[in-house]
Amino acid sequence: MNLQSFREAAWNGLWRQNTGLVQLLGLCPILAVSTSIVNAASLGLATVMVMAVSNLAVASLRNFIPYEIRIPVFILIIAALTTVVDLAFNAYFHELYLVLGIFIPLIVTNCIVLARVEAYAAKNDPVSSTVDGIMMGLGLVSLLSVLGGLRELAGNGTLFSGIEMLFPGLSPISVFGPDYPGFLIGILPPGAFFALACLIALSNVIRSRAAKRKARAQGPMEPAADQPASAA
Repeated sequence: MNLQSFREAAWNGLWRQNTGLVQLLGLCPILAVSTSIVNAASLGLATVMVMAVSNLAVASLRNFIPYEIRIPVFILIIAALTTVVDLAFNAYFHELYLVLGIFIPLIVTNCIVLARVEAYAAKNDPVSSTVDGIMMGLGLVSLLSVLGGLRELAGNGTLFSGIEMLFPGLSPISVFGPDYPGFLIGILPPGAFFALACLIALSNVIRSRAAKRKARAQGPMEPAADQPASAA
């Protein structure tokens, strides 16, 4: 995998084909867990690990998997890797594991993971498939982190709430002070829909302006030399 291919994979995963902003995949964990940066980023990183290793495994075994049973085999691989991640969280980050609850095992059914395995890893080499899984996962992490930060800031006036579950001794940042009354809808499910809709709208505006700038830079299209003149 050359540098140009790596840049293309990174750009696709982080922005152009971002799973949450563009493809709108895996909305259940995106909306349910993004009540804080710590919860959102932790689930995102767990998904990254599953995506990277499952892409590697499928790309390495793709020539040995019969086409007719590929989906059950893919799900079996993803389920095995998700179980490993679930047990690791339970062993090393037990408090965070209790907070995330069922959403770690539900990585098995996350359409983001299965979609990349089916669309990319089953057709490409192990190295590029692993990079694709990591970059697509990091795109999800970035969206989850921003969404979790916005909801936590609006709902509680803090950032990094629950950081002590990962790094004992650290404490969350109180942005608006102890007298902040909180904005309850920010941490309720409707707040997740509103915040995600605003991020998608902002993404669309940025893409639209970038496309217009590119069109202006290219200049007007000149008619072909052999094109016949229109009738008067």
